[in-house]
Amino acid sequence: MSSAQPASSFDAIVIGAGLSGIYQLHKLRQLGLSVRVLEAGAGVAGTWYWNRYPGARCDSTAECYQYWFSDELLNEWNWSERFPAQPETERYLNYVADKFDLKRDIQFHTRVNAASFDEAAGRWHITTTGGEQFSAQFLVMATGGLSSPQVPAFKGYENFKGTSVHTARWPHEAVDFAGKRVGVMGTGATGIQVIQTIAPQVGHLTVFQRTATYAIPMKNPKYDAARMAELRQSYPEMKSLVHNTFTGNDYDFGTVLFQDLTPAQREARLWEFWHDGSLKFWVGAFGELFADQAVNDYVSDFVRARIRERVKDPVVAEKLCPKDYGFGTRRVPLETNYFEVYNQPNVQLVDTTADPIECFTENGIKTASGEHQLDMMIFATGFDAATGALTAIDVRGRDGLLLRDSWRQDGVRTWMGLQVHGFPNMFMIMAPLSPAAAFCNVPTCSQQQADWISNCIDYTRKHGKQSIEPTADAEARWGEHHDELANATLVPKTKSWYMGTNIEGKQQRLLAYVGGASTYRLACDKIAEEGYPESVFS
Repeated sequence: MSSAQPASSFDAIVIGAGLSGIYQLHKLRQLGLSVRVLEAGAGVAGTWYWNRYPGARCDSTAECYQYWFSDELLNEWNWSERFPAQPETERYLNYVADKFDLKRDIQFHTRVNAASFDEAAGRWHITTTGGEQFSAQFLVMATGGLSSPQVPAFKGYENFKGTSVHTARWPHEAVDFAGKRVGVMGTGATGIQVIQTIAPQVGHLTVFQRTATYAIPMKNPKYDAARMAELRQSYPEMKSLVHNTFTGNDYDFGTVLFQDLTPAQREARLWEFWHDGSLKFWVGAFGELFADQAVNDYVSDFVRARIRERVKDPVVAEKLCPKDYGFGTRRVPLETNYFEVYNQPNVQLVDTTADPIECFTENGIKTASGEHQLDMMIFATGFDAATGALTAIDVRGRDGLLLRDSWRQDGVRTWMGLQVHGFPNMFMIMAPLSPAAAFCNVPTCSQQQADWISNCIDYTRKHGKQSIEPTADAEARWGEHHDELANATLVPKTKSWYMGTNIEGKQQRLLAYVGGASTYRLACDKIAEEGYPESVFS
């Protein structure tokens, strides 16, 4: 460490002031620890601070997408609709931070660029891009699973004279689309929200579709006082329920098996869940779709038929229908009149698999069929998921081991997505090989992980220990268990950010634990109850 600036010392440093980070701060403060949260942005909310693009909206229901630790908070906060838009979720997280006086321990405009473990001192040394230095016994990486935005490399990109922006770095000031020729690249969850929102506003919209997407129509009723009163009556039951389901929501796989139903009953069940207007259709209708190809084909055909019904031009409809992967094996978005957008005369769909992008020009994008002139280019091209925010920091463990190099050389390894062997006293939330990396309602799994981390830190300190880390064998066993479950599903057969295939050179491996949030929670609880037998204390 440089002696130019003394390090500020704390019991724990938390990196990131999103939903996970501010809750982790609250939990550690309850233990009496001195804690500082370091946040790159100007405010709390994480994803909901950075992703303020047009149409940004939660696709978990409001009643599930919240904290459960305070009955007072549950009784005070009123949601306005079933799937809140970005500004409302950002307001909620600010309300929580203010109510529990969390901001006094959060340092904004502070980006961490390095963290190294000093084995002799048993402490982490953290440095920022501004040259500040911090020291802490414990380090919690609440850096987010989808927080490292990516723009593919395109020939001639630097020549484009129009405006370009990534959805995860959207400007805070309003953007005027009137009369503009706008291009959108990406048709995943974010791209769909942007496209369906700005299509009525722009002069002309060109959608550059790299992969066709299955999507479920969102049913988003407003919540009035009567509805909130009903929800509050259900909160005690729901608080328990979300921790005992596969995805951390208030619904789960049913006991009804596809093979036990007649064709008419199967069709009726799909329609029932389809009309719910939520991700319940993805998880609740037929659990077998994740492992049984025949069931997956059946559900995929059903969803493709719904797309064809809504798009007037049959040629365009076919371009919008996924053909090379099955429903549910990639992230499934919710949408509101997304497919009807392509019935508008000012909207053009470019299927880049059939009409590949050759380069950017000064005036737009040139594909094999010609040039598309643009005033603005919006990249909804996703993230280096689960690993990107962690490897963007120079994290060095014992003997100077660099996490980024270790994962690049030996593949991503974690112990339950909570810790990494060789990195004592470093904890992670929403990290690889945990359900929170992709397959869990974020508030459910992030609260569960933050609770576990807090209890582990408390146990370590109360037993007079300086550090804790998982054994190499325990880490290897978790990786083998993770892969065994993953490979029993259809998910690894599909190219997606779930598998890391959207990042050139990244290991192709399912990033999130597919055993279910409830199973994972029970495993974590058992480890804590047994005194962390797979860990080494010093």
